[in-house]
Amino acid sequence: MADTNKPLRIGFVPEHFSTPLHYAQQHFGLTAELIPFPSGTGHMITSLRAGEIDVGIGLTEGWVAGLGKEGLEGDGGYRIVGTYVETPLCWAISTGANRPEIDSVVSLKEYNKCGVSRIGSGSYVMSFVLADSQSPSWLSSTSTPFTHVPLQTFEKLRNAVNDKTADFFMWEHFTSKRYYDNGEIKRVGEIYTPWPSWQIVAATSVKEDGRLDDLFTKLDQGIKHFEGNEEESVKYISTNLDYSEADAKEWLKTVRFASKTKGVDVGVVQKTVGILRKAGVLEEGKGMSAEGMVG
Repeated sequence: MADTNKPLRIGFVPEHFSTPLHYAQQHFGLTAELIPFPSGTGHMITSLRAGEIDVGIGLTEGWVAGLGKEGLEGDGGYRIVGTYVETPLCWAISTGANRPEIDSVVSLKEYNKCGVSRIGSGSYVMSFVLADSQSPSWLSSTSTPFTHVPLQTFEKLRNAVNDKTADFFMWEHFTSKRYYDNGEIKRVGEIYTPWPSWQIVAATSVKEDGRLDDLFTKLDQGIKHFEGNEEESVKYISTNLDYSEADAKEWLKTVRFASKTKGVDVGVVQKTVGILRKAGVLEEGKGMSAEGMVG
């Protein structure tokens, strides 16, 4: 049983999307331990199941894939309890700066070593969505379209496409952009998620916990502050995170956070499950149902 007198331990990805969470703590008194996960959603799933964090704010496709897989142990460790970002995520597809043989998405059918943060992460899941989006689809019942190379962090992914440990990887556009600008990596394409991009999950041990209501209230306040204070947000993102001021301003034009973070549209989860089944990430009739994933 969770100790409700202790602050929640919240896992988050230390990127621009975390700004409202920062505001919830800085301006509105959110009492929580914020734990950064630079390697992303897949790592948070592991930590939720190990009892190391209580809440995770991460990518929709990672959370859904984590609960929808066959052979889930126990109760799966977490449920989707809230909505964070309503807009889709633009996944940029990148390769090494000096990889002339890779100049488009079509090249990836031959140069198919796909760097991912972890097996089961958003960067892993979206590679199947990318393969299925090709015409005709690159998916096959007998083989996977890519060889996946787990590399944990964004920095290791960038290094890998330059030293040819991997041929390409997928990461959020604005996080990747400064490394296009400085010539470290090059862009070969992009793909948008066909669903709202970020959701909030809670460990099954805390999903009925009153501390979650406080989190949702403070996060809603943090989002409202974010939306009303563009100059402060640009300064925070460009000073404390890995973005230029110009890129921070451009990103602000593209993102829409949930006005009410508590609760989940089960239709969004159903749609995500359906697309992930079509892409071969999940199998029909196996794993948890979309309705069961929602807390």
